[in-house]
Amino acid sequence: MTPTPTLATPGSTRAPDPADDLLPADDAELMGLDLRALRRRWAGAAARSPIGAEAMAGADKRAQIRGVPGQRLMEHAGAAVAAATMAIGEATDRWKKGAILVLCGPGNNGGDGFVAARYLAKAGAEVAAVLVSGAARPTTPDAGRNWDRLDREPRVTRIHAASVADLRVLARDVEKASIVVDALLGTGGTGGTGALRDPIRSAVEVVLKARAAKVPIVAVDTPTGVDLTSGDASQPVVRADLTVTFHRPKTGLLTKRGASLAGKVLVAPIGIPKEADRG
Repeated sequence: MTPTPTLATPGSTRAPDPADDLLPADDAELMGLDLRALRRRWAGAAARSPIGAEAMAGADKRAQIRGVPGQRLMEHAGAAVAAATMAIGEATDRWKKGAILVLCGPGNNGGDGFVAARYLAKAGAEVAAVLVSGAARPTTPDAGRNWDRLDREPRVTRIHAASVADLRVLARDVEKASIVVDALLGTGGTGGTGALRDPIRSAVEVVLKARAAKVPIVAVDTPTGVDLTSGDASQPVVRADLTVTFHRPKTGLLTKRGASLAGKVLVAPIGIPKEADRG
């Protein structure tokens, strides 16, 4: 595996900062930090040894068995994505220059996107949160709760895109979005040689159209279609400008193919305890 130089690494000469121990949802200063400051904030997570999708799913499950609610893990993940999205918006002069489009799959990766949408709205952005699923609701309880919470956010427009036709409507004006967040498929999604099915496939096409129009793309955990273990990619596949992955670096994002699709990579801590982490 060839490491990508965009992964954060801790500075050997930097004095410890008390904020280093704060998890994203508990960090009052997080929203508004630039990308360099976020790398420094999360340097400890980036310095851990890399793992693949199966090991990450195991660590997540063991954390919940040991009493860390899945809802809390999702809150930290979404807060981290929101902070990184705001940072790239500021860096590209696109913050508040249009609505942020958050494309969310039906599982927990989509749940992270719903949380990010809430934090971005509270930071003053207009957000369109899109549930991309044939089902009327997310398929996991944690994602469902965060989808419901968006109904109380005045700056968030909730949209259900159940079909290819729905996504074609979204694609018409996607170049007007300030930023697009890809929260379609994560650790448990189809990547590598697996085929993407509609409506997820059509949602990836929306992301690709946005990228062609120079809209910054932020991926949650992994660009949709990229396998977090191998780095293999499906077709179509999202090519992100920035990927926020969680807990540890991922082996798939350190391969040549994975790194080329992930763009810059931030590794955010989400509160998985050491005793749940065997990687």
